[in-house]
Amino acid sequence: MTEEQISLLSQLAVRAGEEILKIYAEPFEVENKLDGSPVTKADAAAEKIILDGLTEAFPDIPVVAEEAVEAGDLPAVGTRYFLVDPLDGTKEFLKKNGEFTVNIALVDDGVPVFGVVYAPALGEIYWGTLASAATSGSASAYKANVVQGSILDAEHITVRTPPSEGLSVLASRSHLSKETSALIDRLNVAERLSVGSSLKLCWVAAGKADLYPRLAPTMQWDIAAGDAVVRAAGGSVVYAESGSDFVYRVPPKATKDDLRNPHFIALSSTALLPEPAQAF
Repeated sequence: MTEEQISLLSQLAVRAGEEILKIYAEPFEVENKLDGSPVTKADAAAEKIILDGLTEAFPDIPVVAEEAVEAGDLPAVGTRYFLVDPLDGTKEFLKKNGEFTVNIALVDDGVPVFGVVYAPALGEIYWGTLASAATSGSASAYKANVVQGSILDAEHITVRTPPSEGLSVLASRSHLSKETSALIDRLNVAERLSVGSSLKLCWVAAGKADLYPRLAPTMQWDIAAGDAVVRAAGGSVVYAESGSDFVYRVPPKATKDDLRNPHFIALSSTALLPEPAQAF
């Protein structure tokens, strides 16, 4: 992926985030989707900005976007497509704690080869690129600040070596399942951390934590952008049951249910997986 394309996609996320913050600052109504999850007009407004931008810049690449899929628009895709979650962490948005994100990912042959994650209320943006047929250069991941719409002070990020005294393990602030809690209880944990949305993946990528197990429902668009950042920073996202790399697919004639993720683990090193991996 060229620097120009990376800049374009990052700026799309920032523009969507600016629109979200306008709504965030005002009273707004909350509706429930068919699955009971909350949604606000910020989701639709941010998604429109992203879809318009992707359609103009990448007219030949299909886009799978959360709110469009919810409305029944799931395009046929091949092996290369964008995944968009315009507002991940709606519960954090409603709680006004700032821990929500804009997510744009490019998937190529099952692998998220680029992802950008923007936390507009925190002014933090992360992105990562993997070398593939769809990109150029070597793997690299970055974190930067966003000030008045400008991306500043970009710094290279990498996963950390797990400390000998024990792991820092991330858990969802709003979606912590009993299965995930039980798994964490079995690990050598020195610190438990909680943060909302795809920021958990970014924290693993940035060396703030060692492990993020998710044994609870998620969708492809929830994790693909953060997954790209983790992999570009030297970490892994794997299936919880097998320990093999997570793969993204949209089968022919897919429905929303086909985009639900199996349980997964994001981690700084696969050496953290027990033998056998099924022990998770």
